Amino acid sequence: MAAEHRKPVEPDGAPSVAHHGAHHAATAAPTATPPEAPKDTASDRARPSGDGGGRDDYQPDPNRWKALVICLLGGGIVLLDVSIVNVALESISSGLPGASPEAVQWILSGYALAFGLLLVPGGRLGDASGRRRMFIVGVALFTLASALCGFAPNGLVLVIARLVQGFAGGLLTPQVTALIQQLFRGKERGTAFGLFGATVGIATAIGPLVGGLLITAFGTENGWRFVFFVNLPVGLVTILLSFRYLPATAKAERGRKHDFDPVGIVLLGAAVVALLLPFVQSEEWKSNAKWWLVVAAVVFAGLFVLWERRYARTKEPVIDLGLFRRRSFSLGVGLATVYFAGFTPLFFVLTLALQSGLHYSALLAGASSVPFAIGSGVASTIGGRVVSRFGRQLIVFGTILVLLGLGGVIWVVANHYGPSLGWWLVVPLLVAGVGSGLTISPNQTLTLSEVPVQQGGSAGGLIQVGARVGSAIGIAAVGSVFYSAIASSKGDYAQGLPLGLGVSLAFVGAALLAGIVDVVVGRVRGTQASV
Repeated sequence: MAAEHRKPVEPDGAPSVAHHGAHHAATAAPTATPPEAPKDTASDRARPSGDGGGRDDYQPDPNRWKALVICLLGGGIVLLDVSIVNVALESISSGLPGASPEAVQWILSGYALAFGLLLVPGGRLGDASGRRRMFIVGVALFTLASALCGFAPNGLVLVIARLVQGFAGGLLTPQVTALIQQLFRGKERGTAFGLFGATVGIATAIGPLVGGLLITAFGTENGWRFVFFVNLPVGLVTILLSFRYLPATAKAERGRKHDFDPVGIVLLGAAVVALLLPFVQSEEWKSNAKWWLVVAAVVFAGLFVLWERRYARTKEPVIDLGLFRRRSFSLGVGLATVYFAGFTPLFFVLTLALQSGLHYSALLAGASSVPFAIGSGVASTIGGRVVSRFGRQLIVFGTILVLLGLGGVIWVVANHYGPSLGWWLVVPLLVAGVGSGLTISPNQTLTLSEVPVQQGGSAGGLIQVGARVGSAIGIAAVGSVFYSAIASSKGDYAQGLPLGLGVSLAFVGAALLAGIVDVVVGRVRGTQASV
């Protein structure tokens, strides 16, 4: 494939999407030279230094790299809390009154539900009323909720505080991708998304290690509280720096009225919750009646699509459905969903096997994820820099490495299960981490490559919804096979872990297949950007 056919198309160089009347024009295939200069849009007015849409007056924000660091700090603590709590569950169960098994399950699933529920509405709020404002509100709320978690006197208060944490995370996270869209152009945007991908991989993988260090330092009874307290200084510093370095909404945009589409938000929220709930509660909710919620989710999603089509005729919808006609966006969201279904359960079942099966301490169990974090962090940074050259082919290569790494983990567990397992896992986890770094951040870049800047928040929220749904489905599917194998083998983790990770392998294989099909289709059609 010629190099010019592999480069992602900048959204600012494609025809801009107007929400009133010209809504469907966004779905037209972008051309190298637009037929006419795009009109001044809301997002253009919000950018004090120009829009970067190929206009001669574009000037990069001099604080953009400092702003990126702030975004990664805020987004990092949210992602860290997805995995850091895993190694703290035993400490919570033994040290907190009222921490019943049901409460402990909700400490995990409540966060995931609340997080997924607010991602798209949070992105829409940022697009409409100011991304810096919503970012600061999200960080502040997350910091307060973390303090409440740390001081929780019983299990009920901790569950409620975790729900608030999840809502705050859902509000904050889409602002990160939207601000990257707004502040960076061209290869710089790929680099920025590479650093964001490194943050995703490192925060997810390093969470168990940080949790283990804190519990070791402060003891089993109260160590879990510091798992939440660690967010407080990071949150406070992030808020203070945000006022200085994040771009404010331009004066021309402040008085503009926006449509928030409350009916669309409610329908989408109902669909997300109905889809996530049976998966995140799969172990606690034994009745098969829970799967009827998946049917309800499909109904709510159908109603949402019908409503959005009608609403978009005259007003601004929550989501421009025309985005899904762009192959780069629809494929990217789907690939993220199936990839996270395979990637996220790895640390869930591996931590359980090391702690419960081999009686590793929380610290040692967490340390096993370090090779993955190192590989992911380095590869994400590199992937962000070269994605404009290789396009979706880079993701195909990355997912192949993840498959090899997961296959290596399965082989190691099957042949070397014992006290030295952690050392045997170093190489396969490093390979899987490198592959993950070449998958997550390049996919984020390519998925948003044709999304207009003014829709960056809601579009970024959709990618995160896909990732959260995929994570919930993956953990439920892998966990079901894992627990069933352990039960049938009377506690043999050496048998249960490979079978569970085999399901992860299948999900990553599906992501690889999607990437290969898209590369082939791109070559046949000769379309710009193999996305």
